[in-house]
Amino acid sequence: MPQITVPNEEAMKALGRDLAPILREGDCVKLVGDLGAGKTTLARAIIRARAGAEIDVPSPSFSIVETYQFDTPVHHVDFYRLEDASEVRELGIEDMADYGIMLVEWPEIAEGFLPKACLTLRISHREGDARIIELEGDASWEARLAGFLGGHKG
Repeated sequence: MPQITVPNEEAMKALGRDLAPILREGDCVKLVGDLGAGKTTLARAIIRARAGAEIDVPSPSFSIVETYQFDTPVHHVDFYRLEDASEVRELGIEDMADYGIMLVEWPEIAEGFLPKACLTLRISHREGDARIIELEGDASWEARLAGFLGGHKG
């Protein structure tokens, strides 16, 4: 799958706003990257776009899961503080995608609990504020992302 160059934080937010409308119930988006890569910025932009308003979107670092009740619920999940996969089962993660959209930060610890057909966004630092985002997904994601990617090549 392709990669996108995001020059700054505003472009990261624009990417999230543009990605939000193509997400649908049952989707899982894995946000992968180092601390400070922009995972939470991207998730917040998606959530605010789904809300249609500038709402407060706290980081789920301490709560682990924040759910937003929109026409299709959005579950923002952050596994950074979990120490092993046994803690994931207690959260009921396996069922969340069935009734909403999951945005998952630090998904590595929960691999066995997440849907198989997730879209993965691998965010890596570039010079200054710029980021490179590699998109990985199955054929169903490729088709859905075709129009979206036209506005974000780079």
